[in-house]
Amino acid sequence: MRFLPILLIFLIACNNVEKEESTLVKLPEAKAFDTTLDGKKVRLAILKNGKMQAAVTNYGARVVGLWVPKADSLIDVVLGFDNIHDYINAEERFFGAIVGRYGNRIAKGKFSLVGKTYQLDINNPPNTLHGGRKGFHSTVWDMQQPDDSTLVLTYVSADGEEGYPGELTVKVTYQLTSNLEFNIDYEVSANQKTVSNITNHNYWNLDGEGAGPIASHLLQVNADQYTPVDSTLIPSGIETVEGTAFDFRRARFIGDEIDTISNAQLRFGKGYDHNFVLTKGITEKPELAATVTGGRSGISMQILTTEPGLQFYGGNFMKSQHTMKSGSRDDFRTAFCLETQHFPDSPNQPGFPSTVLEPGAKYSSKTIHRFLLP
Repeated sequence: MRFLPILLIFLIACNNVEKEESTLVKLPEAKAFDTTLDGKKVRLAILKNGKMQAAVTNYGARVVGLWVPKADSLIDVVLGFDNIHDYINAEERFFGAIVGRYGNRIAKGKFSLVGKTYQLDINNPPNTLHGGRKGFHSTVWDMQQPDDSTLVLTYVSADGEEGYPGELTVKVTYQLTSNLEFNIDYEVSANQKTVSNITNHNYWNLDGEGAGPIASHLLQVNADQYTPVDSTLIPSGIETVEGTAFDFRRARFIGDEIDTISNAQLRFGKGYDHNFVLTKGITEKPELAATVTGGRSGISMQILTTEPGLQFYGGNFMKSQHTMKSGSRDDFRTAFCLETQHFPDSPNQPGFPSTVLEPGAKYSSKTIHRFLLP
């Protein structure tokens, strides 16, 4: 009998080890990101907080993967590569990246400021997309990790880079919290008048990377209006979502109307690739913008933000061209993006919230991705 307590302790310890091992995931290897670009060292950082894990590279400030709890294991809900070479060579340039200096599109790559017209790089003919051919997604950021769950990335964009005026200083902080949150804080300042619209371009699948189409995900967006687009995906104004395929005020499946070919908007975008005008507008503190739930996993993600807009992209241009870190391909509509932002082409549309940044001013923004488990 005297051995019974010892036996019980041993069994409990073994059970705890089994549980701990069951939550281990195969993270990308740091050596697979070990290279030098433009004279700067590329690195991989791992964030952990006991409940979640994330992998981030300073090449484009990219989220390589994000693992959230599912039963006694973790599930990776962000598509990414397991090595730097695939990121550099990928035709799809924006997997997991911070995009800027101007996220989304600017019509014909032109805008005027203080009486001067600026011509940007045309990388999405006839428009500029996500900052240009060598935007923030293809630069090496400085990176510091103050603790296990926090990563700080900084980049200084030179005056004239990709055609934009002024030197722009950008600071992005990624953080995992004990509330099952993945937070992104943005701070931007400039030394002369310019425009700025910075966002994160994670490709999400809440059923897990490689789990297949996202049509069965439930999506709800707190937006009464959206910005319809022309055939080049430049906004043509603001319209109500009432009675349209863009009415996600109540949760419904992403795939419900995505292939409605009679809808000109869905034809232009080959599905959803549109900005939603969040009912809350610009706020000092993050407020709920959208909720999306995996069709198979039952995992929900709430997106809270201070930004006025949310770009919903349904993976319509994914072409099975790349092998992701899970070994799966980036098949058509196997991921979606929900980018918190100001509106596309705002520098050319006075009726939209301004993206002009004054010299010496600091623009701060925060987005929270909060996960709810079934």
